[in-house]
Amino acid sequence: MPPQTPDRYAVAGNPVAHSRSPAIHALFAQQTGQAVDYGRLLCPLEAFAPTVQRFAAQGAKGCNVTVPFKFGAFELATRRSPRAELAQAANTLRFDTEAHGGWLADNTDGLGLVRDITVNAGVTLAGARVLLLGAGGASAGVLGPLIEARPAEIVVANRTADKAQVLVDRHADWARAHGVTLSARSLS
Repeated sequence: MPPQTPDRYAVAGNPVAHSRSPAIHALFAQQTGQAVDYGRLLCPLEAFAPTVQRFAAQGAKGCNVTVPFKFGAFELATRRSPRAELAQAANTLRFDTEAHGGWLADNTDGLGLVRDITVNAGVTLAGARVLLLGAGGASAGVLGPLIEARPAEIVVANRTADKAQVLVDRHADWARAHGVTLSARSLS
């Protein structure tokens, strides 16, 4: 049987040279017996969308998205997971064809963080007080799953309190539904 052509993926962002994602995904592919070519996709700050669209047109299957493009990735997709909808940000794009409904955006930042805190670090979030620093794409992605873990309180602190408040307002109903007190503050 001829060798399988590897599926192409990348981490897309600016900067990306520091990313360990290619090494991590190479090990994952090796462990699972998948043929994967996972690289880095440096996107100019003013040209994220055309860079990712060109990558998809070249046959890539998807990408992970890092700073500063998580909000832009959400906007590129025609389909969005509930996690991405709540965050209004995406850290993964799957390049499905229009016949399959178009690109799918998801946000796995929060699932990974909550799992790392609760499983790997052994810290219980239920009933805890949590401080979330920042109000960008990563914070938007982690806030929903943090709320699902039902801490007593989450304070979102950012250099500008207005930006933190926007994030809090977007998650206010979700926090109420989970019995979590949610507030915004400036870093000062």
